[in-house]
Amino acid sequence: MPKAIALLSGGLDSTLAILVVKNLGVDVTAVTFLTHFGCDISDTSSCSKNPFPAAEKFGFKVKLCHLAGKFIDIVKKPKFGHGKNMNPCIDCRILMLREAGELMRLTGADFVVTGEVLGQRPMSQRRETFPLIDREAGLTGKVLRPLSAKLLPETEAQKNGLIDRERLLDIYGRSRKPQMKLAEEFGLTDYPNPAGGCLLTEPNYAWRLKELLKENPDPSLKELHLLRAGRHFRMGGIKIIAGRNEADNNRIESLADREDALLRAEGCGSPLVLVTGAGFGQEEIEGAAAICARYSDNRHLPMVEITIQTNGTARTVMAAPASEEFIETHRVQKPVKQKKNKKA
Repeated sequence: MPKAIALLSGGLDSTLAILVVKNLGVDVTAVTFLTHFGCDISDTSSCSKNPFPAAEKFGFKVKLCHLAGKFIDIVKKPKFGHGKNMNPCIDCRILMLREAGELMRLTGADFVVTGEVLGQRPMSQRRETFPLIDREAGLTGKVLRPLSAKLLPETEAQKNGLIDRERLLDIYGRSRKPQMKLAEEFGLTDYPNPAGGCLLTEPNYAWRLKELLKENPDPSLKELHLLRAGRHFRMGGIKIIAGRNEADNNRIESLADREDALLRAEGCGSPLVLVTGAGFGQEEIEGAAAICARYSDNRHLPMVEITIQTNGTARTVMAAPASEEFIETHRVQKPVKQKKNKKA
């Protein structure tokens, strides 16, 4: 029986690719890669879903592999560049395939399977890009893309008779209708809707990450995780983060250190506001208190009571809600391009 290592995000395409090759008699071990940028199995993007229910239903094994610092390195400086935002799609694919190749060699598998569809992604899923990715990953001839295989050159597995090329597919482009029809045939009903991918493709998040790397080229895991919560503000080298909802507040509270400051408006609905960074002082605390008042349910009052907790002690102050000018001056966000007026 042929053996394969399959890249599994939990999304529709990667799951279908596994089911196609399993249907051809291949023993599949799937590997799900995790990063700090929204490709975790608890996320809801198209490249993120818990893979274990599908594995249990259809009978294949899943291994989890966290890319950790290796992925952060390519985000900072990708050999093949970023996409529209901070997404290093080609380098990301190379890294995942390289890791899958190591597992392939360790387990004695014959080839690697991916759910990539020709023409679906503008940066990494192009006819001329696939050979480059395979070569850089050290897997030339070893990567089978069963959903588009009839549109691509034969792989070693097809040439050697391990895989019947005629039973592979010729899906092309961004439409998901062929995949949805195939899913119905396999009895695959639980899969995420198509989405934009990981957080690195999201403009506002990408801008936050770019700003963080400019301030600190070697950010901590805490700083990376905080990028996913709340509204972000910068006062010098100090970061202030205000929760937008209960989930944000809970995330901020769980990531806060004893040396950080946490602020909350008293007697009303309030964001949890975090002040973090070495050496923050009274000016940053006052700015955070104004931000906290601004986004609290008491924002209409001239002064709002704010509790400040740091180093295990708490105190209260009265703060005026931050002005629009203060908010726009310190908010970390991608600048909005001004439209040029057309000449008459």
